[in-house]
Amino acid sequence: MSAATTTTVPSVLTREEMDALVDGHYRAEEHGDLAAIVAGFAPGAEHDVVGRPGAPLHGGDQIGEFYRALLAELRIDRFEPVRRRYGSDHVVDESVLHATATGHPFGLDGRGRPVHTRFLHIFDFEDGLISRESAWIDLAAVQEQLG
Repeated sequence: MSAATTTTVPSVLTREEMDALVDGHYRAEEHGDLAAIVAGFAPGAEHDVVGRPGAPLHGGDQIGEFYRALLAELRIDRFEPVRRRYGSDHVVDESVLHATATGHPFGLDGRGRPVHTRFLHIFDFEDGLISRESAWIDLAAVQEQLG
C-alpha cells in the first residue's frame, strides 16, 4: 500500500455512545427542543414511522417539520425504558412513551388527557449521529385511551 492510499474505516460507536445519542434524542423530544432533535441526525438522515402516510422523510428540514407537527399535538412527558438490543451500528429500543395529548395526535381528540403506549425504535448510526430512525407505535393503545 502506498503512502498516498488511504483506507476509510467506519466508526464504531460504543454502547455508551449509542445510549447517549438515543437518550439525547428522547430528552430533546421531552423538552420540545426541535433544534436539538434535528442536530442529532446526520445530514440526509432517514426518518420513518410505520403507519404514517407517505414515504420516509429525509434530511433535517423534513424531520424537523415532522417533529414540529407531532409536538404541537402531543407533549412528550417521558420515555420509560424497557430494553435495548445493540448491533455494531444500530440500537433496537423498546420503551413506553408517557405523554399528554394536547391536540389531535393521530387524528384523535386529546383534550389534554394523558396517554401511554409502547414504542419500538430502530436507530442506525453513522459518523457519530443518527442516520436512520424507524419507529413503531402501539396505536391501538392510543386509540383505546383517547377514543
